[in-house]
Amino acid sequence: MLSNIGVPGLILILVLALIIFGPAKLPEIGKAAGSTLKEFKNATNDLMSDGKKKDEDETEK
Repeated sequence: MLSNIGVPGLILILVLALIIFGPAKLPEIGKAAGSTLKEFKNATNDLMSDGKKKDEDETEK
């Protein structure tokens, strides 16, 4: 889905975001988006490691 956007589409999205939110809010929005992605990544890694640990425990029995 995101691979179909391309460079012109990305530039258009950034310009629209700049117009809508203004230059003062963009760093805050970027920081919030980055922290959200980081939390999501940590949560998925925890779920994956729990699944691997559960599989290892079942094979030992």
